[in-house]
Amino acid sequence: MPIPVMTVAQMRAWEKTTWAKDQTEAEVIRRVGKRVARCARQMTHPGDSILILAGKGHNGEDALAAKDHLKGRKVKVMEMLLPASDLTRLEMMLGDGPDLIVDGLFGIGLNRPLGEAWRGIIDRVNASGLPVLAVDVPSGLNADTGKPEGSAIRAAVTLAVGAPKAGLLSAQARSFVGRLELAADVGLAECAEAGEWWWTMEQDFMNFPPAREVDGHKGTHGHALLVAGGTGYHGAAVLAARGALRAQPGLVTLLTPGEVYTQVASQLSAAMVRSWQPGEPWPDSVSAVGVGPGLAPLSHSGQSAPAAAWSEWLAQLWRDCPVPLVVDASALDGLKNVAGVNLPADRVRVITPHPGEAARLLGTSPAAVQADRPAALRALSRKLGGCWVILKGHATLTGRAAGPGHVNGSGNPYLAQGGAGDVLTGYLTGWLAQPLAHKQGVARLLTHAVWRHGRTADILQSKRSGWTVEDLADTLGMD
Repeated sequence: MPIPVMTVAQMRAWEKTTWAKDQTEAEVIRRVGKRVARCARQMTHPGDSILILAGKGHNGEDALAAKDHLKGRKVKVMEMLLPASDLTRLEMMLGDGPDLIVDGLFGIGLNRPLGEAWRGIIDRVNASGLPVLAVDVPSGLNADTGKPEGSAIRAAVTLAVGAPKAGLLSAQARSFVGRLELAADVGLAECAEAGEWWWTMEQDFMNFPPAREVDGHKGTHGHALLVAGGTGYHGAAVLAARGALRAQPGLVTLLTPGEVYTQVASQLSAAMVRSWQPGEPWPDSVSAVGVGPGLAPLSHSGQSAPAAAWSEWLAQLWRDCPVPLVVDASALDGLKNVAGVNLPADRVRVITPHPGEAARLLGTSPAAVQADRPAALRALSRKLGGCWVILKGHATLTGRAAGPGHVNGSGNPYLAQGGAGDVLTGYLTGWLAQPLAHKQGVARLLTHAVWRHGRTADILQSKRSGWTVEDLADTLGMD
């Protein structure tokens, strides 16, 4: 079931509903313990040592419940009830060199500054430099505001229970939360809480994409068109085309400037490649368009005469293109000419900026965008006529000026490689080209593509280090 990002009050209401339906707290704690243990096993190796730090509340009970499910690991438990005297014991435990610490000291109920003794314990855990798995919320972090209550655990992974808490996604919380994962199926009742932002999970796509008709053909599954590439950036066009092919539309055509045609065409087999300039026609069968990867003439560093021609063409395309349009990379700067243009309700327009590109469009700084990513996404969509915005980065956001927004739950820091966004642009265009994929709505199509892109990176990272964007393009969507 879809899970909203929740406040603490909403989480308490959900728990209250669960207890009213005869589910016991003990059973939920047991299930949480199993999920914590599974995450701890993923973060360690057989024979490794795990230190569980448990406070006196339900958060501590959740952490303690993991112990029985950690066979093959050396587990030590420290129940911390008297912080003034527990620091010495903690020093001894840390001296044994555990490979992982499970943090179950404080949960979502913390809403006041910690005392000096507790701050000392948390600071000592942080100073150890050991990886920490935080249960539900890093201890010391306010789950609503994302601000430390004096001091907070810096976790490698935070396993949110039931639903992500709003504070965990705030800018100030990122360095404490680490990778945010979700233990959704822990025995809670069906969620009746609503939210502005929803966490994207694999379960959301159990019936997507729809099954193809047995008598379908190339024309049935759409024609994705990409306009990409430029001198010094021809690789971006190749990666975008390979991303589009991974979505498996019926046809993929890549239009690229003549000066890089040979370099681009020589690296592609399944995609059709044509030399092209603005104003030249393209096939009538095109069902989605992606523009931007490697289009050096649209660089924000200056507006040459060719760049002005490209910008004028892009503005017209944004206004008039009858099929879905994805704009990315340097082409985003050309959209300054269409600010305030209202889009017809049936026109699908998607932009995929990283924080720096978003900042240029909004006339602000990347730091300001990162400080309130949801607000930046809404502002971008309003400025560009209500278009869809995929704001890339940690916990990529997808949404529009109004309505539900989506927070991506997949991906990892190793996606921060040149070319990863080009692959995503192609992949999005490849999906948008397919009429069948639209049957469940544009939001589901976009969030699926973003989630699958991140999921592929997670699978690659779990198998080996040193993978490249070429590996991403080779394996996208194949898990």
